[in-house]
Amino acid sequence: MVWPWRRKSRKRIARVVMEGPINGATRQRVLKALREVEEREFPALLLRIDSPGGTVGDSQEIHAALLRLRTKGCHVVASFGNISASGGVYIGVAAEKIVSNPGTITGSIGVILRGNDLSKLFERIGIRFDTVKSGLFKDILSPDRPLSDAERSLLQELIDSSYEQFVSAVAEGRDLSKDTVRSFADGRVFTGEQAVALGLVDELGDEDDARRLAARLADLDEDEVKPLTLGKSRRKLSGLLPGSSLLKQVQDRVSLELMGSGQILWLHRP
Repeated sequence: MVWPWRRKSRKRIARVVMEGPINGATRQRVLKALREVEEREFPALLLRIDSPGGTVGDSQEIHAALLRLRTKGCHVVASFGNISASGGVYIGVAAEKIVSNPGTITGSIGVILRGNDLSKLFERIGIRFDTVKSGLFKDILSPDRPLSDAERSLLQELIDSSYEQFVSAVAEGRDLSKDTVRSFADGRVFTGEQAVALGLVDELGDEDDARRLAARLADLDEDEVKPLTLGKSRRKLSGLLPGSSLLKQVQDRVSLELMGSGQILWLHRP
């Protein structure tokens, strides 16, 4: 909904930060912020990305929202932080320009799906599963048995389809051929400096360089204009406690592990 009393921001730059694994909560927060960018008619958006990637659908929805925002006349510049890999790259290529630190870890263009075969463990401790299913593949990736050849083939087709979607998005966003993208889209990671040579990034620089570029694209004074950060994550009371930073790292790691079981991911797993 567009609030009639909300002041327009045609002389300011919006800033949205996307940190940590990409999941449903990330999507909801970022999409809400992007709607505000559109409603307040910001001429430019600085998108700061510091993420190893995450779930496919959430990454695609943020990517699509950024493209829609650009059709409204908003210039989008992505700034890659410590890491912008896999799903982070997918979202980043929706930007008009990408600025990366020389040492940023990026790339990891590819798809991963992992299950756990615990059948030997279950057998050792005396646990047995009885499964009744409606179709041959209904319990695919069940942890109580290994994959069959037919199941592995089916999942590979699923992965290949998702991979082609990723390659197409990068090729279109970076104005590269699909064959060029495939030449480096094999899951490898590279630095921001290497990414420039590959055509994945436009230029090297920090977040302030990205801000200045966004200002120039929007015909604003790059020395004067300051970004307004939207969609900030709510600060929990636990964030005020000693060791909260370490706890956040542990939570992110657990989130990555939980996402990695039985779900197709655009995710860099170091």
